[in-house]
Amino acid sequence: MQSEKRKVLLIVNPCAGRSKSRAGTFDIINQFSQNDFEFSVHTTKGRGDATEIVKKHAPGKDLVVCCGGDGTLNETINGVMVLPQRIPIGYVPTGSTNDLANTLGIPSDINKATALIIDGKTQSYDIGLFNNRYYSYVASFGAFTRASYSTSQRMKNLFGHAAYIINGVFREWTNIGSNHLKIEYDDGEIEGDFSFGAISNSTSVAGLFRFNKNEVKLNDGYFEVLLVRKATFSEAPSLLNKIRKKEYDGQRIIFLKTSKVKIISDTEIPWTLDGEFGGAHKTVMVHVLSKAVDICASEDNVLFEPPQPEPSSEPVV
Repeated sequence: MQSEKRKVLLIVNPCAGRSKSRAGTFDIINQFSQNDFEFSVHTTKGRGDATEIVKKHAPGKDLVVCCGGDGTLNETINGVMVLPQRIPIGYVPTGSTNDLANTLGIPSDINKATALIIDGKTQSYDIGLFNNRYYSYVASFGAFTRASYSTSQRMKNLFGHAAYIINGVFREWTNIGSNHLKIEYDDGEIEGDFSFGAISNSTSVAGLFRFNKNEVKLNDGYFEVLLVRKATFSEAPSLLNKIRKKEYDGQRIIFLKTSKVKIISDTEIPWTLDGEFGGAHKTVMVHVLSKAVDICASEDNVLFEPPQPEPSSEPVV
């Protein structure tokens, strides 16, 4: 008896990463067809489309695959999280930075990424709840964070990740300011003036700096928080260099892990969620939702904690 075909929803952002996703759609479809999948394809036309496509078309499917950048994955996760039954997510990264794909060990080559999805291996992954919105790998505020959403799609398509650097250096460099914040987390609270903050579940943030792999676990119920106290224009290069070298002194540069964090500001602060504008807020609550989604990734990725054995039902003698 022939086995039933697995049903796949494929979401394509045709504008992502120099239009790589548009050019690679045929290759993705061809690979799924050769492996006896039944699929439907939908393309996004604007912000929020991927979420609505998931809500409308994912019920009854076995897998949802998004082809685009980190923003497309963010929208896909927001759709999956409100489904009556959450289904696994496959990710074909074709964006300009692809921070999360690098962390997950998903190849940048479209055919290799698709093969990983077809292989069927998934890992449980923690996501963040930012007030009432889900995000996949980073919520950030302050210096340089606006560059990710203020950079035009045309610049991204022309220059790739370099577009963020160009935009960050020439437009954001001189706008370094600070905000007075009260920050409450698992182990205490901090108060002061801060120029930058990131709450992340990734080894790479904005392609600018990386955490040590032994500091990050993608399904441990904790996110990493990096905070930089008030910096001047002249201090910024030195502080950025220290972050890249992972020289966290606990004073100017603070690194901590937490399952939840509340940040209160005197004024509204613009936030960036997975590279997209996340609104301006005076109060932000972030909760880590442990193992909230299953995502196609390599079994060998050391950033995932191995599954815990089921407790034995045998009586202890």
